[in-house]
Amino acid sequence: MLDSSSNAAAGTLLGTSRRRRRLGVRAAHAAVPYALILPVVAVIGVILGYPLYWLVKLSTERYGLFELIRHAGVSVGLANYHSVLHDSIFWRTLLRTVVFTTANVVLTMVLGMAIALLLVRVSAVVRVLLSSGLVLVWSMPVVVAVQVWYWMTNFENGVVNYVLTELHVGNFFHHDWYVTTFSQLSLVTLLIVWGALPFVVITLYAGLAQVPGDLVEAAEVDGARSWRIFLDITLPILRPIVLILTSLSIIWDFGVFTQPYLLIGQSKITSGNYLMSIYLFEEGYFKSDFGRGAAISILMLLMVAALSVVYVRKMVRMGEAVQ
Repeated sequence: MLDSSSNAAAGTLLGTSRRRRRLGVRAAHAAVPYALILPVVAVIGVILGYPLYWLVKLSTERYGLFELIRHAGVSVGLANYHSVLHDSIFWRTLLRTVVFTTANVVLTMVLGMAIALLLVRVSAVVRVLLSSGLVLVWSMPVVVAVQVWYWMTNFENGVVNYVLTELHVGNFFHHDWYVTTFSQLSLVTLLIVWGALPFVVITLYAGLAQVPGDLVEAAEVDGARSWRIFLDITLPILRPIVLILTSLSIIWDFGVFTQPYLLIGQSKITSGNYLMSIYLFEEGYFKSDFGRGAAISILMLLMVAALSVVYVRKMVRMGEAVQ
């Protein structure tokens, strides 16, 4: 009796020990990915966390030129946020920026996808020429691109006015393309899309190489049209890449500053053609109200982060579905 009960107890202890060992091994395996990314997270936390802390702190202070000289702000709590959120210019600027960002992202993704699909179908020579042109566009500095763009659309001696007039499209002699807010932002949109296309096209073209050729051929043999093949085969495979490019485009275009500020600034910047980045610059730096500018920065950060979370969740769900 004693031997049998001792053996049973020993077996129970052994089974418990094995289960604990298996759980420990599983926990160790599960912790490996987190241990691998921990150094990167730590570095990013230090690089981004410290400035973000001071930005949040600055947004709760009255910090003008006098405080800048004294190197000490006056705490005002959430007064800067209250001031910004009750400013009608902020809400009009936000709406304008959302529409502007949507137009930029949609045009960039649609044209980028079209050109990437074109690169797959053209000959090798044409593909090399197009790729070379895209790389040259990508390598052009933004300031140089703005100056060239403004020279082309200048109302006095712009190439665009001359060409349109010579083609008898209309009388564009001394036509000012910067007379209205819509035309100003339209030109900025064209400039941004032109500069963003190379990255999008090259990335999508690389993704198209992952589309199985035999699957496309089978669909063509079955009589599927090109647009059905694109929607049912090509687009689902490219969806992760499209989501990444879309999220990056939203982040870049929502906070774009150099192109609109330099291009619109050639004529005149007013509250009627503000984008969020220009609004931030004018309120925070031009008026030397750094606390208010920091509050606008935090609000912009929260908006972009909210949009990014949506796309990241979609990507995670897609990854889980594949697994």
